[in-house]
Amino acid sequence: QVQLVESGGGLVQTGGSLRLSCAASGSIFSIRAMGWYRQAKGKQRELVAAITSSGRTDYADSVKGRFTISRDGHKNTMYLQMNSLKPEDTAVYYCNAQQGIYYTNYWGQGTQVTVSV
Repeated sequence: QVQLVESGGGLVQTGGSLRLSCAASGSIFSIRAMGWYRQAKGKQRELVAAITSSGRTDYADSVKGRFTISRDGHKNTMYLQMNSLKPEDTAVYYCNAQQGIYYTNYWGQGTQVTVSV
């Protein structure tokens, strides 16, 4: 079992920055990959960025060059640095972890990010 707790969401103006954090606990030693997803109102949840246990990263085209995913050395906290935010980045952001040999998915409760015009 893995527990995930996000923090750092909020309201920011266009062009501003926010940093999201995701604290993982439980069976973190067997986490294969972690990622950030977002779901805007009326839309499907989409992958924003992901990072594997080896440190390889991947980004959605819409956030490349603006967002940076990272994790701390102990692999129990993941971050998403979001710069040059746009109104279309407004969504609930969810932390995800894939754990164990079956890549079982775990989700955080979500944190709201709102970018005003």
